Amino acid sequence: MKKVSVMCFHDELCQVFNALMTALSLLRSGSDVTVFFGSRGINAVHKQKIKELKCMPDAPKEISDAVMKKMEEMALPTAEDLLTMLLAEGALVLACPLNRDVFGFKDWDFVEGVKIADPSTYYTEIVMKADMNLTF
Repeated sequence: MKKVSVMCFHDELCQVFNALMTALSLLRSGSDVTVFFGSRGINAVHKQKIKELKCMPDAPKEISDAVMKKMEEMALPTAEDLLTMLLAEGALVLACPLNRDVFGFKDWDFVEGVKIADPSTYYTEIVMKADMNLTF
């Protein structure tokens, strides 16, 4: 079984969506998948903030709105749905403890099933042992 580490450091919806879809596809292909959310990516595993993610928030509003509308028209799953699927299907989903503290989040702020990464073992036990490391 391949071990895959997916790291998401963005809270821009298109990046989060790509990280989650890639992780879910690899998980469903038989890989052992760990998804780590750090930096602004930690917002993607926050119970409330995951609902507020936007595609291209720095683009002109009409462009961002058009992308969001197209995603809705395509009936794509939400980031929250994808995260729920990943957790239900056995992926290990981790949040960065440093960014938790920097942003003032508490453990109960995270989507149920998200664990806080252990900085003393995350890189040695997950990243270094992975057959594939992907970053979004």
